[in-house]
Amino acid sequence: MNPTPFCPAYPTPRRHKASGLLMFFSARRSWLDALYERSYRMQMGEVHLPGLDLYMVNEPALVRQVLQNADGNFPKSALLGEALQPLLGDSIFTTNGAQWQRQREMMDPAFAQARLNVAFPVMREATDAMLARLAALPDGAEHDLEVEMTHVTADIIFRTIFSSPMTGPDAHRVFDAFSRFQALVPRLMLPSLYGKRWLRWPWDAWRSRRAAREIRGLLETLVRPRYEAHRAGCPATRQDILASFLDARDPDSGEPFSFDALVDQVAMLFLAGHETSASALTWATHLLARAPDVQARVHAEVTAQLGARPPELGDMKALPLTRNVFRETLRLFPPVGFMARQTTHGCPMRKKQVPAGATVVVAPWLIHRHRDLWPEPDAFNPDRYDSDASREALKQAYLPFGMGPRVCMGAAFALQEATLILAQLVRHHRLEAVPGHVPQPVGRLTIRSANGVRLRLFQRKDPVEAGA
Repeated sequence: MNPTPFCPAYPTPRRHKASGLLMFFSARRSWLDALYERSYRMQMGEVHLPGLDLYMVNEPALVRQVLQNADGNFPKSALLGEALQPLLGDSIFTTNGAQWQRQREMMDPAFAQARLNVAFPVMREATDAMLARLAALPDGAEHDLEVEMTHVTADIIFRTIFSSPMTGPDAHRVFDAFSRFQALVPRLMLPSLYGKRWLRWPWDAWRSRRAAREIRGLLETLVRPRYEAHRAGCPATRQDILASFLDARDPDSGEPFSFDALVDQVAMLFLAGHETSASALTWATHLLARAPDVQARVHAEVTAQLGARPPELGDMKALPLTRNVFRETLRLFPPVGFMARQTTHGCPMRKKQVPAGATVVVAPWLIHRHRDLWPEPDAFNPDRYDSDASREALKQAYLPFGMGPRVCMGAAFALQEATLILAQLVRHHRLEAVPGHVPQPVGRLTIRSANGVRLRLFQRKDPVEAGA
């Protein structure tokens, strides 16, 4: 008989919809705090604020209408772009329309460096470095896995962009700066939602710009010498994503990226390439620690496939349970829990007329836990990916990487990276929950834990040690 599935903690939704004022103060800490019980069942909801008409869509057909965006009516929200501008500038993540299309065409060739066969050796090197750091810890010691998952994913994307590893001090600086930056995003966006920008605290805006400068400063020191060498006509010595960005040309003007535009794109790729994976991997370690039966099965799968040898690219397809653990983590804790779009012209949705300029939100957090779309929506059950009962939900209501023209370009990269990291982590360590520690999800730019994810790590004496 299978054990009862583990249901991880998440913010208890309010019984009833909050007033506008209460919603304002709740969402300043986390978007999740503004949700109420009906949010997890509704097909479409609406909130009318002094400065904004906001519509939340959960119905799969409406989600496709917004994200497939065939008529160009749902570009990314200007409010989100404004909040991210200090960090990401006018990058492909924040732009829309013709500007976004030109940037996408310039960047597409660079992603040849992120092909799985090219990137796998880099992933394995960074994962080996992670294992070395964890092996140096006292056996059974408590450790915040959020910090380590951020380090290893940042190291992987760092090596992919720059052909060099990320050192510990740099990783911790980025983790700290980005934690501060994203905690401030709701505080900076909410006054605009209410049409009261004057409610923004200058101190919050200053702190946000300072955190962004810390991250961009690190990237600029790496980009500048190679940018100047490229302009001087020096031959490239490395074939990585930065080299491809340096060679990119605007399809209309033939001009390359300026220095600032280059840093914008590198910042976007660096942050998007590691923060979302770090968020999901952190939650995956929490789920495995709280579901020791699943962890034991993952360990058995990995050791049966790998034995004592190093992992190879072809092994990743032979680890279906490990991969499904990550897929189920993405369902329960989608890194980007809320995606905001803005209507350019009015349109009908579920017999309502959504006006031009309205904000339409697609919330993977809600869709992935929708009571009418998923069996046992709050349970951690990686076996659902092999179940007929979940087949329709997976087809209609699973969108951790988005969908449509702006679907995440790094989805395959992230899945392979996560499968490798989880396989090697469980192969070499047993993860054990810390009694009394319950991670508290907060929704900001990504879904993180307000109090970290603390686990005990016990090193296995032998990679092929049986059992958990």
